[in-house]
Amino acid sequence: MGWTDFYRRRDALDAVLDAAAGDPAAPLTFDRELFATEDELLAALHYRWMQQLTGRLGVALEDAAGDRVETVTATWRALAAEQPVLRAVLDEHLTATDAVEREQRLLALTAGLADLTEPSDEIARVGAAFLALVRNAPQPRVRHRRLAKSA
Repeated sequence: MGWTDFYRRRDALDAVLDAAAGDPAAPLTFDRELFATEDELLAALHYRWMQQLTGRLGVALEDAAGDRVETVTATWRALAAEQPVLRAVLDEHLTATDAVEREQRLLALTAGLADLTEPSDEIARVGAAFLALVRNAPQPRVRHRRLAKSA
């Protein structure tokens, strides 16, 4: 793929997300010259999500001194908040088990909840449970201290 194709695909993905912003559950409209099927489109959207997620997880874990579970949770939630349409489209339309399980395994392994020596399906099961908690657990309230007035 040359740069021209790369930019055409990037722009086409952006157009899909722009169109889906009003209703991410609606049928997706996309350029069939660039993506032959909806599954191919969803694979490209999921790739975009995973690129951003893995990059952010790497940075967050490098900078974190605390709990890996908390770091992974905060990172996933922050990306989902920054990319709500992308996340919503994937949640509504992505049914490819291998893609979903890839994300689940990434989260389980990165959070330290599973080990590479475990069976892949077990790692995905742990990741699915973890992701359900990440999505549904109440987020802690942040307390702000008042700053003392400077004299």
